[in-house]
Amino acid sequence: MQVPVQRTLSAAIVIAVLLASIPASFASVDDAQSFALQAAEPYVKDGFQVREDYWGGDLGAGEKKAVKQQLFKGNEYWFWLATEVEKATVSVHIYDAEGKLVEQPDSWQKGHFAGAHVIPPCTGSYFIIVTVEQSPEERTHWALVYGFR
Repeated sequence: MQVPVQRTLSAAIVIAVLLASIPASFASVDDAQSFALQAAEPYVKDGFQVREDYWGGDLGAGEKKAVKQQLFKGNEYWFWLATEVEKATVSVHIYDAEGKLVEQPDSWQKGHFAGAHVIPPCTGSYFIIVTVEQSPEERTHWALVYGFR
């Protein structure tokens, strides 16, 4: 099953490089998804399986969006957030149903990419909060993909 995902990720990287030269006004959530898949690539090599479903939209600078997801004890998850707007800054954080931050310390944020790592202590609903911290665009497309092992 990883072979098609790796091919998809390789194709996404090629697409992301080509799309980087397109002005943001012509960009879309699909472009943001390509960048999110690019962020996931090193983790696929480490055994994570990227799910086909993803979330996306557009946010203004400083705006947040909550995504609810069922996670299972015994699995390990990474969530990768990205935008095609290279001068934007995004972040992603994971909270349990009680509002407690549960992501691991190796979660990261690098410009228009961010990743959050979680090993759920119990099966249940978790909330992934995506934020466009800053952006030169009025509205910034974003996409969130995730993987597990």
